[in-house]
Amino acid sequence: MMDKKLVILGGGESGVGAAILGKKLGFNVWLTDHSALKPHYREELAKESIAFEESTHTIERIVDADLIIISPGIPENALPVVKAKQKGIPVISEIEFACQNTSATLIGITGTNGKTTTTLLTHHILKKAGFNVGLSGNVGHSMARQVATENYDHYVIELSSFQLDGMFSTRLHRAILLNITPDHLNRYNSMEDYILSKFRITQNQTNEDLFIYCADDETITSTIPKLSINAKMVPFAFEKKFEEGAWVENDQIKIQLQNPKINFNMNLNQLTISGKHNTYNSMAAAVVANSLFVRNEVIRESLCDFKNVEHRLEFVASVKGVDFINDSKATNVNAAWYALESATKPVIWIAGGVDKGNDYEFIKPLVKEKVRILICLGKNNINLHQAFGSEVEMIMNAGSAKEAVDMAYMMAKKGELVLLSPACASFDLFEDYQDRGRQFKQAVRQL
Repeated sequence: MMDKKLVILGGGESGVGAAILGKKLGFNVWLTDHSALKPHYREELAKESIAFEESTHTIERIVDADLIIISPGIPENALPVVKAKQKGIPVISEIEFACQNTSATLIGITGTNGKTTTTLLTHHILKKAGFNVGLSGNVGHSMARQVATENYDHYVIELSSFQLDGMFSTRLHRAILLNITPDHLNRYNSMEDYILSKFRITQNQTNEDLFIYCADDETITSTIPKLSINAKMVPFAFEKKFEEGAWVENDQIKIQLQNPKINFNMNLNQLTISGKHNTYNSMAAAVVANSLFVRNEVIRESLCDFKNVEHRLEFVASVKGVDFINDSKATNVNAAWYALESATKPVIWIAGGVDKGNDYEFIKPLVKEKVRILICLGKNNINLHQAFGSEVEMIMNAGSAKEAVDMAYMMAKKGELVLLSPACASFDLFEDYQDRGRQFKQAVRQL
């Protein structure tokens, strides 16, 4: 394949992993990034003798490729992508490239919210059951890197809509769709396009595969009849009961599958992650594990000892009777809704960042009920002021995580909760949501 030219757009974890796999497969690999590479990726590419450029895109060289792999952060309307497609060059995601080059069982998980928790939880159960299983997608190491350097029998893959958009031939043996609410509408022409992007998780599935979906989500249930889905459908819900599926009855999770013949139940109060949304996540992960013949005792034990991901409703500290919660991973309105819904104390809410076309209307009643003060953390807070000016006692602006924490602490009363749940992306003031969460935690520890 040395004469086959592989161009990688983007030099983060996804792109560098794809470059390593490409080299192993014998491609002539070249990586290009419009920004500067992080030093450890630069060193890794040099060590692997993989050619690259940074802080620019040489279009002529990009459109000379036989195959292009695009990183999830690069939009479809970026100039290199547009030019490549005009020339008929295939443009695929790193996940698609990795999946094309492994015979492992593939478990894909998507949804507007809850993807990371469900992915980590599914991986946790399978690992505890003794499976040789990799963790990839939006969490863990690049899947392409793992296909190149490991030999896993199963992969649990967190899939964003951007990754799904670049997937064409991949067949997922288990596909989970948790929920669909408005998000990334700055990257899609319409809500309909975003919905169809999420449903790409079912493409190429056969009747031997499972499509596990939330039957309480009206967007999902109203879209299913419009599509041709070949997989066996396994719903999960709160109060509906199924011949085959998962539901909640008398404060117990119940799961019933026909093939394999499964009857599973577990008390909700045994789950280590609380809230209705985490019950959905637990049901979806347990259905996958049941379908792969994991013993009920192992599933119960795993759901009892799972620790949730950093930056997702993470308790940081209690300072003089004021609790601080880091939910920096809440990058859309629905995720912030979950956080506010689970609050049992009056809230000082820290929100804001890059607004991705957010509709705040449906969260207003919850904000009015739970939030006393709103602190806006972002460069442009006009939308938050307009949305919540009449719903809260006071709105304040902060230009850094430390300033927001100091303001919140100064205004908080004993017995209140300071919640960082931004409902927005982080790129105006921070590198990413992890950087935002860590700066928040550092500021709390300095109080």
